[in-house]
Amino acid sequence: MNKILSNLFEHKSLSREEARDIMLNIADGKYNDNQLSAFMTVFLMRSITPDELTGFRDAILQRRVPVDFGDVEAIDIVGTGGDGKNTFNISTASCFVVAGSGRKVVKHGNYGASSISGASNVLEQHGVKFTADNDRLRRSLEESGVSFLHAPFFSPALKSVGPVRRSLKMRTFFNMLGPLVNPTLPKNQLLGVYNLKLMRLYRYIAQNEGINCTIVHSLDGYDEISLTSPFKVVNTQSEQVLEASDLGLVGGRQEDLYGGDTVEEAAAIFDDVLANRASDAKKNCVIANAAFAIHTLDPELPILDAVKEAKESLESGAALDRFKKFVELNR
Repeated sequence: MNKILSNLFEHKSLSREEARDIMLNIADGKYNDNQLSAFMTVFLMRSITPDELTGFRDAILQRRVPVDFGDVEAIDIVGTGGDGKNTFNISTASCFVVAGSGRKVVKHGNYGASSISGASNVLEQHGVKFTADNDRLRRSLEESGVSFLHAPFFSPALKSVGPVRRSLKMRTFFNMLGPLVNPTLPKNQLLGVYNLKLMRLYRYIAQNEGINCTIVHSLDGYDEISLTSPFKVVNTQSEQVLEASDLGLVGGRQEDLYGGDTVEEAAAIFDDVLANRASDAKKNCVIANAAFAIHTLDPELPILDAVKEAKESLESGAALDRFKKFVELNR
């Protein structure tokens, strides 16, 4: 690792193969916490290259615990995190809105590393017990519409760096990797990114890997559609900049999306959203993200119709019903 760090400090980059080998060594616990911390810090000082990110992804997927759901048409909805906004769990709430519309979601998530509450935190707060059992995961997908894959159970490398990531308390390249290493290898993804450079990088990988992927970024810095500013939407064929009004929705302020200072507060906000008693700003940003997930699964469906379906799922109580069923199945 010392040789690797010396080369990186001299502004050299890794080949895809070198990056893969390093990540395999990380998964095998061959580096100590100080070395891992230094290695992560390098990529805070310079941009990661496509070959480096792809090589890291190769290694994590090579060592993953595979999950097989057959030919089920499902989507992962996930943001990179690391945008510094400390929002409530928008992506996770969007998953249950999509499920409430009758579609399937295979959500890959983890504890928050650079924010108060990640997907795993808010679900665990509701009594959810994580599992790697394929039969239980499949049953959850079939009966609730959502299957949740807690990242450390499926990716040894993600588990081994967890303590270092939490101690750093800032985004690292592992934030970039999380959305790319869902062990089910979903064909459909809605990915939120914290800047435009990462949006281009994800688009490149999606094109190369044949993923039906919609990538979103709010221009005021959110790694999701926040409706607090115009937002950019990119897929492998097109890109556009939209505003809340283009979806028939009303935007909000950044402070409206704050996720609280504790996991308990974040979970309470999450509950309010799914119970349709949160502010319009909170509900609308969840509806917007869910709508683009629905549109990704069904690209022939106009986006305004997808918004209508997402809104109906939330306001009718269908999304909340799917969440209650998910919790019942995963206790």
